[in-house]
Order: sequence, then structure tokens, then C-alpha cells
Amino acid sequence: MNVTMQKTDSVSARLTVSVEENDYKDKVIKDLKTIGRTHQIPGFRKGHISIADLQRRFGNQVTSDVINREVFEAVMKFIEDNKLEVLGQPMPVEMKAIDFKTDKEFTFEYDLALAPELNITLDKSEHIPYYNIEVTDAMIDEQDKAFCKRFGAQVPGEEVEPDALVKGAIMELNPDGTVKESDDAIQVINGIVAPMYFKSKEETDKFIGKKVGDKVTFNPHATCNGDLTEMASMLQIEKDRAANVTGDFEMAISEIIVVRPAEHNEEFYTNVFGADKVHNEDEYRAALKDMIAGELKSNSEMIFRFSCKNLFMSKYGEMELPAAILKKWMISRDEKLNEENVDEEYERVSSDLKWQLIKEKIAVITGMKVEEEDLNGLAKSIAARQFAQYGMTNLDDTVIGDYAKRMLEDKNYRSRIIEQAGDIKLFAAIENAVTLDEKTVSLDEFKEIASKL
Repeated sequence: MNVTMQKTDSVSARLTVSVEENDYKDKVIKDLKTIGRTHQIPGFRKGHISIADLQRRFGNQVTSDVINREVFEAVMKFIEDNKLEVLGQPMPVEMKAIDFKTDKEFTFEYDLALAPELNITLDKSEHIPYYNIEVTDAMIDEQDKAFCKRFGAQVPGEEVEPDALVKGAIMELNPDGTVKESDDAIQVINGIVAPMYFKSKEETDKFIGKKVGDKVTFNPHATCNGDLTEMASMLQIEKDRAANVTGDFEMAISEIIVVRPAEHNEEFYTNVFGADKVHNEDEYRAALKDMIAGELKSNSEMIFRFSCKNLFMSKYGEMELPAAILKKWMISRDEKLNEENVDEEYERVSSDLKWQLIKEKIAVITGMKVEEEDLNGLAKSIAARQFAQYGMTNLDDTVIGDYAKRMLEDKNYRSRIIEQAGDIKLFAAIENAVTLDEKTVSLDEFKEIASKL
């Protein structure tokens, strides 16, 4: 089997595969014998059918399968041996019927979409802005307030405060404002509401300042814009019944629960940052500042990535792509695409393809590779952030490690983590290679910069 290549332009090539009978004849016989040995063929005992009969029954199909397989393997080996950077897959030039009875030698042609050559400069002569967001005392105070509330104590309150929980009996009212006493009346003996989460400020304000023993007339439907799940939970009824509830209810307040912020002490410091991490107020505020800076860094990194993409796309994004072959490949992969609508889809994906090619070239220049250690580290970081969202900030490393391991065992999740880890290492490599024009800006200034990008 002979494979030759002729470049048709700088980013396209055509492979010609010449096949002779000796290239496939023995493999066809081998596959036919396997069929005879392993398949139950009507009229014959398994393993007792002649090659002639197998050839008559299955010859054309087996020959076609063998040739297709051998040609495909030859094409892929040629690409690998010649280190060709191919976009998509080799595309057959022509699909034609073959008469295996008369034809013994065949020629197949494939078009290749080749990646364009990119001569990317990546050194200290490249200047890219990097914006660090200033951590202010106000940010630290706000985060401190949130932690004090999270680790505070729920205690009985004298009156309803903005973040209080209210307990009591909830009774359905008649249109005239009297308590409904019929058999179908909705009555909740041990009800609980959280006015802070009401979607109507008017309904929330009805509770603010009320005391134990007071009665409040409110509208459950208005508190949640008619959300059936929330109404069913509040009134302890089925969703089907909640769908018909639009009237007022009366709540007789029997208990008010308020949150009293935690005090700054050793127990509080341990709850927030873990044992023996913070010992006094100065260390606590310094740790808060570092934590906030770490969270804001992801925003700085995001804008840095935008800046990188804008710079490299402006310098190298005008690369030539083998559009005709790529469009043909796209149509072969998506049944919704055809020659009439593929242009629009190609315009949408070509920019992403160019950026991907630039990133791959930068990865080669910097020697960047994603290792299993990178995946484990990122998975643990993601796991820790997910636990932190639920207030679990001091989990044992074993718990986080086990959760991260399960994440990586999920093929879909693993592929996303590989992509994220690749981007993290790629942009870290760019940071080390170029000159960063660092500037510290306020959060408002950063938002303005981000909006422009």
C-alpha cells in the first residue's frame, strides 16, 4: 500500500492511497475464516463451511471492511510518521461504488486540513497589563460581619429584626378579614416564616418591629411571587392546593429567633480559619485580607486572560485556515449542517479555533504540560470551595481529597478539570514569559476596566 501527499496550498494537502490486491487479500481470507469459525450459518455446522461459500456469502462486505480499515490505518500512520498537524479528520475526496468482482486495485484520495504555521514571539518584550484589586478596610469589615453572623448564636428576640425567623400559628382568613373556620381552612399550628427572604418588601415590612403576641396579616402568595414550592412549604400543604391560594393569612407570633453575632475569641478564630491559624485581632484581620485578596485574584486572572487573548489574536489571529475542508468536516459531523448554513456556523467557531491553535503553540513554546498532580490539586481546590459555600471551611484534608478523587473519576468532570488545569498552567507560563505591567486599582476601577473588555 502506497501513500503519497501533495500540498494544494499552505494549509491544505491531498493524500493518495494506492491499494493492490496483495495489500488486503490475506486479511480478507483471515476475516472470512473467523466468521466461519465463530458464526452459526444456516445450513452449515459451525466451523464447517468452505472458503468458497464464505466468499460467496460475505466476500464483498468483508473485502470492503478490510480495505476501509487498512486504508484508514495507513492514512493515520502517514500523518503520525510525518508529524502532520491535522485539523479535524481526513476527508474523502469522493465516495464511489466499487465492483470487487472486476476491480482488484483501488485508489483513494483524502483532503487534509493542516494547521497553519505560527511564529509566535513570547518574551519580555511583550507587555501585558495585570490589575490587582485593592483590599480595603471596608471589605475586611464586611467579611468579618458575615463570619460573625455565620458563627453567631440563634437566640430568642424581643421583636422582629431584619434577619429574624418568626414562629407561630398561621390561619387562613376570609375575604372580610375574619379567621376561616370551615373544614377546608388552612391552619398551620407550628408555622415558621423568614421575612428577610420575602420577595415583596411590603410583606417583609409588615413583620419588622412586631413582638411576641402580636398578630400580622400578610399574603403568602405575595411573599414569593406565587412560587408553589415556597407556598407549599410555608403553609404545609400540597403544591396542587397551593396553586389556588391567593388570599390573606394571619400569623399569631409565638416566638422570634434572632442571630447574635459571634464574639472575637479563640473559638471564633478556630471556626473561621481552623485550629492554631489565628491567635489575635491583628492576625485575624491580616488573614481576612489574604483571603479576600485570594478571592479577588480570580477576577484579576480573568481580565489578564482577556488581555492575553486580545493581544495574541490581534497579532496572530489573521492566520489562514483551510476553510473549505473544515466546512466539509463540520457537515460530516453534524446532521443539522449543510452547504447552505455551514458558513454561519464556521464563522462562529473559526475564531475559537484560531485561539485554540495559538494556545497550543504557546504551550509548545513554554513546554507546558498538564500532569496528574495538577489535576489533583485543582480538584481539591474546587472541592474546598464547594464545601466553603455551605459554611464547611475547616474540613480534614482526607475528606477533601476523597471528594476530589470522586470528581476525577467522573469522565465528564475530569475533562472539564483537565481543560481548567491546562488554562491555569498556560496563563501562568505566559505570566512568567512576558512583562506584566502591574497596577493596583480599586474595585470600582476594576469593574470599569472589565466592562470595557
